[in-house]
Amino acid sequence: MAANTNFDSKAYLEGVDKYWRAANYLSVGQLFLRDNPLLKRDLTSDDVKIKPIGHWGTIVSQNFIYAHLNRVIQKYNLNMFYIEGSGHGGQVMVSNSYLDGSYSEIYPNISQDEEGLKRLFKQFSFPGGVASHAAPETPGSIHEGGELGYSLSHGTGAILDNPDVIAAVEIGDGESETGPLAASWFSDKFINPIKDGAVLPIINMNGFKISNPTILSRMSDKELTEYFTGMGWEPHFVEIDENDTDYMRVTEDMAKTMDEAIEKIKAIQKNARENNDETLPQWPMIVFRSPKGWTGPKHDLDGNPIEGSFRAHQVPIPVAAGDMEHADLLVNWLKSYKPEELFNEDGSVKAEIRDMAPKGDQRMAMNPITNGGIKPEPLKMPDYKKFAVDVKEHGKTIAQDMLVWSDYLAEMMKLNPNNFRGFGPDETKSNRLYAALDYGKRQWMEDIHEPNDENMAHEGRIIDSQLSEHQAEGWLEGYVLTGRHGFFATYESFGRVVDSMLTQHMKWLRKAGEQSWRHDYPSLNFVDTSTVFQQDHNGYTHQDPGMLTHLAEKKPELIREYLPADANTLLAVGNVAFQSRSKINLIVTSKHPRPQWFTIDEATNLVNNGLGYIDWASTDQGQEPDIVFAAAGTEPTWESLAAISLLHDEFPEMKIRFINVVDILKLRSPKLDPRAISDEEFDRLFTTDKPIIFAWHGFEDMIKGLFFDRHNHNLHVHGYRENGDITTPFDMRVLNQLDRFDLAKEAVNDIPEYAVKGAYFVQRMDDMVAKHTAYIREVGTDLPEVNNWEWKPLK
Repeated sequence: MAANTNFDSKAYLEGVDKYWRAANYLSVGQLFLRDNPLLKRDLTSDDVKIKPIGHWGTIVSQNFIYAHLNRVIQKYNLNMFYIEGSGHGGQVMVSNSYLDGSYSEIYPNISQDEEGLKRLFKQFSFPGGVASHAAPETPGSIHEGGELGYSLSHGTGAILDNPDVIAAVEIGDGESETGPLAASWFSDKFINPIKDGAVLPIINMNGFKISNPTILSRMSDKELTEYFTGMGWEPHFVEIDENDTDYMRVTEDMAKTMDEAIEKIKAIQKNARENNDETLPQWPMIVFRSPKGWTGPKHDLDGNPIEGSFRAHQVPIPVAAGDMEHADLLVNWLKSYKPEELFNEDGSVKAEIRDMAPKGDQRMAMNPITNGGIKPEPLKMPDYKKFAVDVKEHGKTIAQDMLVWSDYLAEMMKLNPNNFRGFGPDETKSNRLYAALDYGKRQWMEDIHEPNDENMAHEGRIIDSQLSEHQAEGWLEGYVLTGRHGFFATYESFGRVVDSMLTQHMKWLRKAGEQSWRHDYPSLNFVDTSTVFQQDHNGYTHQDPGMLTHLAEKKPELIREYLPADANTLLAVGNVAFQSRSKINLIVTSKHPRPQWFTIDEATNLVNNGLGYIDWASTDQGQEPDIVFAAAGTEPTWESLAAISLLHDEFPEMKIRFINVVDILKLRSPKLDPRAISDEEFDRLFTTDKPIIFAWHGFEDMIKGLFFDRHNHNLHVHGYRENGDITTPFDMRVLNQLDRFDLAKEAVNDIPEYAVKGAYFVQRMDDMVAKHTAYIREVGTDLPEVNNWEWKPLK
């Protein structure tokens, strides 16, 4: 666009209107057609899809918003990208990226001619084609449209540490009713106008969901102003109703309103950056009222309204290859956009319309932030070994794993001041990340009231001051999808609040990985702590290790699950996880004082191999074992070692093998996961027939599934059995028979030659459990024999 272009002139706004009509035409064509894209001949059943599938209701208003965003990008020379929050409106980003030429650049077979139009139309929501929502296949997208509620969180995560970027976040009024979206209006409390970019929320207020009215649409402008002003935003309103056909009037209103919003953002940032003013600003937002299904069919065959009603939500008219009786409705609809003014004879988009879009990387579909980030940088990694616990004797040193890890995270923040962040729902201090908080601080733009507002700063590296798992996870997803690095730390049981978000992120990674033009992304690191087997004063409500099972069911190339047994192993896991790409790394770890089992070199070998034979805790060196103990997790390792100690003291002749597992999915069959250890290695470690007692942090069926395709099915899993209460840490293990007494008893029962000679020992273990149960109910803490137990080297 020429430098002296008058972006406010009537002629220019008429061009915006033409561009909008072109996007609308392409969007209807994608919904219905597979041939005859410009209606050069009469429409036949062969031209129409056998089963049109998709959504119409939000399309035109989104195209209108997108066209006006193109205008302000050029007028103000913006670095802006688009997030489509309104669920299934996939035509929008495809249509607009086709109009600006970027779609054809990425997919040359979708060419800028009549044949390209035909392919564009046919592929939409068609087998082997593209999804009916924003997806990784679509240029310009970072936001998976299959699950509602995260558009504003993703937009906020994307602009953190990106001071020149504006995320234009389109939010459906139906989406606004979800808990995550409602919570995300608090995002303004965490955006620093000096160091971060800005989000411009645009509510697409069309009045209806699938078959119900939306709540926001029934609120007056006054009520909405009071609501959003109270949340810290400055709402601007643009409106058109179904009876208003003066589209130029609403075009002028939207142009004026967007100018006001952009100028307000630039003024906030200019003041903040020139005056080092970190005062919490009131950011602008736009509420755009328009009819659902705007510019589409007015009524259905029974005379019921379509435009402006819920009937416009999906496919609004009954036209398909097998139902052409009312094909004239589709033809008239398409022709209402005046395609002869929009396309050349050869099917290419007219130059005057192409010129309405920005050029190069300023096109929202080609903004680098939407494809791996703007100049993404690898993490500068600290030497994790310098933070290691000095383990001179196995099990003698006591340390808190997350406390040790916190020093490592603080160093990570020092080395990466602009591209590494922590996120969480008000649990960072509880989860013992003290050093990271002391150095990195919590980012918080409201007033800070010392001394009670601890570790808070307007410019911080951790955002955990909103009690919302959805927000924290959404911010992290937006952050890593735009090329930066970070982690989410939460109480284990409440990580489940966002397990569907992790599913959607996994789907994004999978589909993005199938696109040759997509760059990869830093991994998403999800830390579960305050675990099921020790979360102190919290009870049964705080006990659920099911994230392990949930993620293990996903694509193996995208998921890693680590269960470090001590601080040094956690350090070694962090070194691997933070350097990985395009993965979801689940790290389950402890925050409480624990015996430290492994030197840093032992821990490094364990993590690099995924699992290993622990010679200092085994008595079968050079011989076939009588029994194999395996453990994955902090408490399972602790209890297994205590059980081995009990057995060795009583039966010194028993040949015991101990395997510690950190990377649990390495136990998968190689048929399912190329990372898995081979059958030969599996048999070498676990034997083919000896009894295996597997002490496991999660639900037991997961381990049984991992062993299903292996040779040794003599497996006895002790894990979480959905038994819990407000009780002592050790009693949680007793309730689930993960304690040392039950594990030791299991070993004796599983070895046939001990059936008789071990009977007295089994009784003694039962007596210890009974003693424990009586003791905790009388005294309120665990047995001295448990609390004071220490590992002794095996003779």
